[in-house]
Amino acid sequence: MARKKTFVRTSKDGLVPVRVLRRVARKMLPFYRAIAVHPSYAAKWSKAVAGTDLDKMARLLRAASPHISFEQLGTNSIGYFVAFPSGDSRFVLTNGTTILPGSAQSVFEARIHRAIARAVLPLYAKLAHDCKFAAAFNKAVRRSNDALVRAMVRSLVRTPALIAIGTGTEEGGVSLTFKYHSTEFVYRNLLFLDTE
Repeated sequence: MARKKTFVRTSKDGLVPVRVLRRVARKMLPFYRAIAVHPSYAAKWSKAVAGTDLDKMARLLRAASPHISFEQLGTNSIGYFVAFPSGDSRFVLTNGTTILPGSAQSVFEARIHRAIARAVLPLYAKLAHDCKFAAAFNKAVRRSNDALVRAMVRSLVRTPALIAIGTGTEEGGVSLTFKYHSTEFVYRNLLFLDTE
């Protein structure tokens, strides 16, 4: 069994430079707004995710956020991942939403994704526009300060469907786990470092 390497950052900023975290939040905000506000857009996005249609996903992402630039776009038919430069050439800062692996195949529910987008919009807006909050959040995630991360997230993401918040995702990051009564599936919104 291969051992997963541990990555130790020396950046004083935390997980990534704060400007990188804020830039990613600013780039994803128009997409989350489009998902939350436009049912037809959300339905098209979910169909593209479940059908692993990366070309359509890229077109839809650019339609919501015309100036977005990303390094990678991916789907596993139960979720999606958008990766951006992290400030370290070995890693990308990835944001996405997915059903827990192993519990579904070729399913991505538009109504649930819309609910998650509505729930996380205040968090991504705060990260994008409040430098002090972004810096504190960034450091708390990097240091795996779960109590502080939970407090910061719960002050903005106020749905009872948010059942867990954790740090340490992949090479470092945060996961928000959602369970809505109207679905059998558990979803996670993720913001994490990943190897290219």
